[in-house]
Amino acid sequence: MSSDTTARDGATGATAESDTYVHRPDGPAVGGDGSEPEATGFGSRGWVLVGVVALCFLVVPGAVYLVPSLPAMAGLPYLAAMLALPMLPALALGLVAVWSMTAATRGDG
Repeated sequence: MSSDTTARDGATGATAESDTYVHRPDGPAVGGDGSEPEATGFGSRGWVLVGVVALCFLVVPGAVYLVPSLPAMAGLPYLAAMLALPMLPALALGLVAVWSMTAATRGDG
């Protein structure tokens, strides 16, 4: 056990004091260039995601609850309708989530 608090590079043995992280809770939150981070808001991807979540958790279950004969009017048997109706919102939510994260990691707007 050593009381040395500086990090050392294993290959060269050089100290890397400038690479260590020091948490200062009272300091300002700054970006990599020393400027304040810009508040960008929710963005269009966020609102699309909120819309699909509302559709999946409010609209589709509400329609099934309020009008349970709707799939039968479309010609679907009851068992097929109860299997397919939850699958469609789940598929939509999954696709929008993947689209949103792919665009966010690419750095798009």
